[in-house]
This record gives sequence, C-alpha cells and structure tokens, in this order.
Amino acid sequence: MTSLGNRYSAPRLAYLSFDVVPAPKGAATHIQAFSECLYQGFGALELVTIAPQGLETHLEARPHFIHHQLPVQGKTLIDRVMDFRHQLHRWQQGRRFDIIQIRSIYEGFPIAQSKDKWCNSLIFEVNGLPSIELKYRYPRVAQDRELLHKLTTQEQICFEAADLIITPSPVTEAYLIGRGVPPEKVRVIANGVCLDNFTYHAPSCEPELTLFKLLYFGTVSAWQGVAIALEALALYRRDFEATLTIIAPTRPQQRYQLEKMVTRLDLNESVHFLDPLPQGELVEQIHQADAVVAPLTANDRNLVQGCCPLKVLESMATGTPVISTNLPVVQALAGETVPFLAVRPGSAKAVKDAMLQLRNNPQRRLELAQAARDRIETAYTWTHAGQALIEVYRNLLDCPKVGSTRPEVLDILGSENNPTR
Repeated sequence: MTSLGNRYSAPRLAYLSFDVVPAPKGAATHIQAFSECLYQGFGALELVTIAPQGLETHLEARPHFIHHQLPVQGKTLIDRVMDFRHQLHRWQQGRRFDIIQIRSIYEGFPIAQSKDKWCNSLIFEVNGLPSIELKYRYPRVAQDRELLHKLTTQEQICFEAADLIITPSPVTEAYLIGRGVPPEKVRVIANGVCLDNFTYHAPSCEPELTLFKLLYFGTVSAWQGVAIALEALALYRRDFEATLTIIAPTRPQQRYQLEKMVTRLDLNESVHFLDPLPQGELVEQIHQADAVVAPLTANDRNLVQGCCPLKVLESMATGTPVISTNLPVVQALAGETVPFLAVRPGSAKAVKDAMLQLRNNPQRRLELAQAARDRIETAYTWTHAGQALIEVYRNLLDCPKVGSTRPEVLDILGSENNPTR
C-alpha cells in the first residue's frame, strides 16, 4: 500500500511520544487520530509510545503500520524519561526516517541534538511544555530554578532543531513566537472530533429540568478547575436539585482531595465518580447529561501556553450544552455564533448562573446544541486536522498533493476505524 499513487513509494515516517497509547486521555486520542491520518495518507508509519502497564489492548496490526510500545521503568519521572530515551536509541539503530514527529522534549531532545542521524526533517508538535505544566503535578518544581532552566533550554533546542512546529491553538502559537520561534515556522492545526463516534442527540425539551445532571470528563489536573464545578453544584443545590458525574482517571491523592471537598460541601449524595470509559460509553454519559462543564482556570497553562480543549470540542459535537470558562483558548473555538455558555474564569457563581439559564429554557438548550454541532462539522473534525497535517508533510517531502491521487484517503478519518478513548 502506498499513498501517493503507484509512481511513488511510501516515505519513512515515525511518530514518537512519551505517552501511553491506547489510554483514556485526550493525548492518546490525538495521537491515534494523527497516526491514522499519516498511515492512510502515506501508506506507512512507525508509532513509538509507552507500553500500557497491565493492559493487553493494542492498536490494530496492519501492513506497514508498526506500533512499538516500549515498557518504561523507573520510580520517578526523570528515571522514566531517561529509560525511554535509552530505549529509543536502541530502537533507532539501523533506522533513519524522512520525517520524525515528536510531542515533547522527553523523547525529542536526544533527536534534536543529533537530527541528521535520525531524520531528514523534524516536526515538533507542541501541545504542552514541561517548563509550564510540570509544576502543577510536582509543586516543588516551581521553586527549582535549575530544573526549570534545564527544561526551557531543552525546549529551546527542540524549537531550533525542528523544521516545523505544529500546535493546536493560536494562543500557543503566540507563546511560541514570544519564545523566539519564527512565525513562518509555526502552523496551527486544531484538535478534532470523530463525528461517527461523537453522535448528535438533541438536548432535553422539558420546560423545566427538575434534576439538573451536570457532567465533567477528562483529567483532574489543577488547570481543569474541577473544584469550581463542585462549588457551583453546591451553590445550585441551595435552591434546586442537581448531580455532578466526574469521569476521570485519578491518583489516590487527587481522589482523596476531591472526596474531602465533596464531604465539606455536603455533596456526598450528589457527586458520582466514574473511572474512564470506552468512547461509546462516554458518549452515552454525555447524552444523558443536561450540560457538560469545562471550568478551565485562569493560569499560565491556559492563558500563556494555551491549549485546544478536546473535551469542549467533543461535548459540542454531541448536542449536550457546554458551560466553559471565557478564556482565549475557548473563545478561539467559537465562530460567528457562540456555541457554548462562556462564563467568568474562577467563578462558581458564574457556572451556577449558566445552569440556571438552561434550567427553564429548552429553546436556549436547542440553540446551543445546534450551533455547537454545526461549528464542529465545519471546522473541528479529525478530517480537517488530517488534511492540514498531510499538507504539512507533503510540503516537507516535496511530494505531489495527496488529494490528487488518493481522494478517498481522508474520508476514513470519519469512519468506524477512528480511534476511541
């Protein structure tokens, strides 16, 4: 199988990521979608990720698609990073690629240091940067100037070595340019949604939502604002009945802190925790909810570095109204008609007021649902992202336009073969 017609052989492409794939995280969804796009677009791909611990699931084995899952060992993050880098060097022996795509300095730094040995062209896909995000998981990092200097230095080396940097948000693009990356070197490719998986279901037409069912899904990292959703639920319940379902992977300390807050707010009977679900079951939960809340906090991760919140996009596709924080990264997703309720950052009262807007207004629920689905269909599918990514690769490879030889390539991004959470 080749992607550029019978006259062209498949280029050697590799996509490397210090992430577990498959996994119930947005990063894994993104990686699987991009991998599928590259494989269908060019006919061959080697994907290198971390092996899931204790899981037997694997991506489908196909000709010329090789998924290397490297078992990473180590007690600390640094130990695991160094082990992953060591295994990458072993994996790379005898291999050289036309293009390698990296997602972080964890796998990317050794490649950036000796790019000519690894590949002709290097793409750095910047979704998040350790110099900004790491302190939210390891608070002591914020006080360790030496470590932060090392992180920013390695990031800068990767910026300079990359032939192109892709990022999902214009906010992140602006940050990268502020870090000295030439504007012409950055390309924004937003996240997407598989419309076949995230199906549309009109919201409740009941004139009054007597029991308001609020849903949060994703991670419970500090920048996601789950505590704000809990506080909003407590405020709403002073007058009306409501529940909040939280679907997220949680470490023991995170779960303890959330449950402690639930008890303090007297919400034990109203908050339900679920482990991450397969995509089909997640969509069912979204359809059953009256609103999805994404209360992103106003901090450097969201305001300075930027992101493209996949949970907002996926929720928009389903027809369930979305309540999200009015930040530039969220505003960037809106078209002429704002397809969600954007509320004041850090305000539980603002989230509660948005719930009240939806409680007695079925027409408003329907307007938001339809506008959101329309926006996703026109701008935020993995087909849109795939077309942009293939164009980036085509330009680096100096190949004829993919669509001129394989017009069906990108259609598969919206098919049942799309990756699931």
